[in-house]
Amino acid sequence: MTANQTTSQDVQEMVAQADTGARNPNGLPGQILWFVPLCWSLFQLWYASPLPFIFNFAILNDTQARAVHLTFAVFLAFTAYPALKSSPRDRIPLVDWLLALAGSFSAAYIYIFYTELASRSGAPTTFDIIASVTGMVLLLEATRRALGPPLMLVAAVFLLYTFAGPYMPEVIAHKGASLNKAMSHLWLTTEGVFGVALGVSTSFVFLFVLFGAMLERAGAGAYFIKVAFSLLGHMRGGPAKAAVVASGLSGLVSGSSIANVVTTGTFTIPLMKRVGFPGTKAGAVEVAASTNGQLTPPIMGAAAFLMVEYVGISYVEVIKAAILPALISYIALIYIVHLEACKAGMTGLPRRHNPTLLQSLLSFTGTIVALCVISAAVYYGIGWTKDVFGAAATPIVMTALLMSYVLLLKVSANHSKDGAIEIDAELTEVPDPGPTIKSGLHFLLPIVVLVWCLTVERFSPGLSAFWATVFMIFILITQRPLTAWLTKSDDLTEQTKAGFVDLAESLVSGARNMIGIGVATAAAGTVVGVVTLTGIGLVMTDFVEFISGGSVIMMLVFTAVISLILGMGLPTTANYIVVSTLMAPVIVTLGAQHGLIIPLIAVHLFVFYFGILADDTPPVGLAAFAAAAIAKSDPIRTGIQGFAYDIRTAILPFMFVFNTQLLLMGIDTWWHLALTIFSSITAMLIFSAATQGWWFTKNKWWETLLLLILTFSFFRPGFWWDMLYPAKVLSPGVEVTQITAALNVGQSLELRVAGENLTGEHVEKTVQLPFADDAITAEERLSSMGLSLIEKDGKMLVDMVEFGSPAEASGIDFDWEIQSVVQEADRPMKEWVFAPCLLILLLLATNQKRRARKEQMSA
Repeated sequence: MTANQTTSQDVQEMVAQADTGARNPNGLPGQILWFVPLCWSLFQLWYASPLPFIFNFAILNDTQARAVHLTFAVFLAFTAYPALKSSPRDRIPLVDWLLALAGSFSAAYIYIFYTELASRSGAPTTFDIIASVTGMVLLLEATRRALGPPLMLVAAVFLLYTFAGPYMPEVIAHKGASLNKAMSHLWLTTEGVFGVALGVSTSFVFLFVLFGAMLERAGAGAYFIKVAFSLLGHMRGGPAKAAVVASGLSGLVSGSSIANVVTTGTFTIPLMKRVGFPGTKAGAVEVAASTNGQLTPPIMGAAAFLMVEYVGISYVEVIKAAILPALISYIALIYIVHLEACKAGMTGLPRRHNPTLLQSLLSFTGTIVALCVISAAVYYGIGWTKDVFGAAATPIVMTALLMSYVLLLKVSANHSKDGAIEIDAELTEVPDPGPTIKSGLHFLLPIVVLVWCLTVERFSPGLSAFWATVFMIFILITQRPLTAWLTKSDDLTEQTKAGFVDLAESLVSGARNMIGIGVATAAAGTVVGVVTLTGIGLVMTDFVEFISGGSVIMMLVFTAVISLILGMGLPTTANYIVVSTLMAPVIVTLGAQHGLIIPLIAVHLFVFYFGILADDTPPVGLAAFAAAAIAKSDPIRTGIQGFAYDIRTAILPFMFVFNTQLLLMGIDTWWHLALTIFSSITAMLIFSAATQGWWFTKNKWWETLLLLILTFSFFRPGFWWDMLYPAKVLSPGVEVTQITAALNVGQSLELRVAGENLTGEHVEKTVQLPFADDAITAEERLSSMGLSLIEKDGKMLVDMVEFGSPAEASGIDFDWEIQSVVQEADRPMKEWVFAPCLLILLLLATNQKRRARKEQMSA
């Protein structure tokens, strides 16, 4: 066996252990381990589809579906994942079968005895508690097997805190909870294990993971890699740039950083080394690109769907907020690769045909124009058919989609061998982009269906993923036989059979990819349940304020460090649940107390970003270990180098918390959008040049410092502008009625309020309250906010707060004072800061180019 084959096996074993379970038994156990995941996928498709309501059969509510989902996950965690490194891989011991059955029964308990539990809510029987304790212990063991000890230990510590509350230090002490109360809260209700996190895993995440597994099985992953390589392989450090783009595209297929590294890295890392990248940097580029794959809309890993539930916004709004940071992060990584190639004097691989400059420009602009035309035709064309054809529009669109599929498949068949995209890590020249792009265009159709359902039809993420998956099932079944029929090159029966095999195998692999996510969301739900049971969330505000000294920046740094530390051992999903549950409300609360309105989506994205960055954080970053195995480099050095590349991503969350325009919030016009995109991309590119110590030539220390200041200025122009022109004007609280009447529809009322909270502490904070669009007078608008005010002794006081209103949600209480009304100041736009910054940047570039020419002449 060659060294390359050994490395490949080691890497595949690492992925199996991390994502799908390392066991692969023969005989009946192997068949069970294949059949159970298949049943899980079929159950999830049934649950997501309209079929239960059409046939009035097997209609499950959310709680019942979560129980069945966890039953499958726990059973597979014990059968697919060995207990220890020394445990057998080729058979399943009897004890694991017993644990799998006991864990499955405990997980299904809330489904089996649903009616009985509902009738005795809050009064559990002894058997209820036995089943709950058994389930909790076995869930922790299943979590340890599937994800390692860290998440199990975090959940266990929170469980210990539940019972040991009276013995804790005073700052975090609570009265404690009995075994009955704790177990019924965590296992027999939807407040703990069967809470929102597991619900998101059941409703949304499974289908997106299944969709990705089907795309991968169909050949889309390989297609994206080949396309990226054909477009970028000829440039300086071309294979590395191709790795970045391929990993971004693979984010559509895989929600796992490790699987992303292995899928693209086995092809790109050897090619990067061939053009001059050291093994450490080749692996680091792949790691940095793969971890960022989870940041790329429209599929952003499980945590993105949790945001929909936790923040209370639509998935389209999550995509909108995440798209610009993801875009500039990837552009910056490509630029970092370019700078590395320039420093080392690298070249790309040769092309088969070298086009002229005119041909390249025409090809590039032609591709962009064609994509724009197709996008416009899809978006506006289908909308037009709805208006004209009404109910008949859907069949017409489906017919057009099927015709497009057959046409694109014919084009693909003419440019690919047997309908498959072959990847060769020993490539010596870059394939022609045209034929390569044409060899798999039909893979874009299911993504079009997904995006259309999400953004135009405004379906839920689960239903959108269902219809995209249905289309993927159709592609898997028909792709091979249709290609064989169109090319008349293969046996039609054999290819039809192979299509059904592809479908079955993708259903099994999709379910096995979900084992870790299923148990992770359940175990993390334990943490959420303990927070709601003990009230530690309220304590965290005081604790974090004490540690950070009241500084919002220090509070964010503290949160980032917690996310990175927890993320070293926790999967992104569990890390996000734990940290966002504890820290997101704290950041919003303390920000408001210091006069800073931080949107909740910005805080959740902040936590999400640092959870993902932990995948390449030494000493535990599994993605770095996988890349190092392929690159034959040191995993710790590879992880450190990957994290150095990812510093560009690490600064983004700090920037968008203070400048929410980076999340496309508060942007009203197209030119404002263009200016925001231009300034953020410019900022990230010059930050890359600063951190790499190289722009047109090697930076001097003062040039690096100047580039960092310019980066900050492009990201946060308001920081300097506020010194010249204050951003806010404060008006006395007694003027709130007149100011409210003058607001435009869609605006929010920003108030500085003060009063005593429930614990008797004096609180001051800034709140933002929206009003109903149909409210016209000041009284109607204040009433729609939930406020009833009274003026007394020259002060504006809150007379009453309506339950469930925006005012109540913001924490305002009876008898609080409206200290002042905060309004936007009438001042020149802050983007004028860009003018002197661009001038300084131009002078710096001129100086570096002059120095670079001198160095070339003297060389």
